Amino acid sequence: MSEANLVKLYSGRILELAADMPATTPLDDPQVTVRKRSPLCGSTVTISLDVEDGRISRYAQDVKACALGQASASVSGRAILGRDLAEVRAVRDGLRAMLKENGPVPAAPFDGFEVLTPARDFRNRHASILLALDASVEAMEQACAERSSAQ
Repeated sequence: MSEANLVKLYSGRILELAADMPATTPLDDPQVTVRKRSPLCGSTVTISLDVEDGRISRYAQDVKACALGQASASVSGRAILGRDLAEVRAVRDGLRAMLKENGPVPAAPFDGFEVLTPARDFRNRHASILLALDASVEAMEQACAERSSAQ
């Protein structure tokens, strides 16, 4: 990777997002907690959440990842409250398509992922970028399954 490509990839905005992580206060007694790890780079994300009426009502994240994974978690953490499982899946799938298939940036309120478009060319970074949303989808699936089995 050339120095110019590294500078482009780790832009000031990515570093700002990584340094300003939302939703980092642990939840007391969360409904679901999911920890995901990227075997390629070792990044880990732990997501805790509650679901009420099918939507995320409380959300916390603990992110140990590269600046790109942190920036991605920062974008998703700002917009994820109030979303239902279909919306979280759609944004995760949209981000994956943006990275792997040169797809469009996910729609607002997740359009902050635009900052990560330079990472398309760096496949070894994709897993870390997707980690927070992968964990969020898994947590939502567990919460919805628990709710269904309790009814």
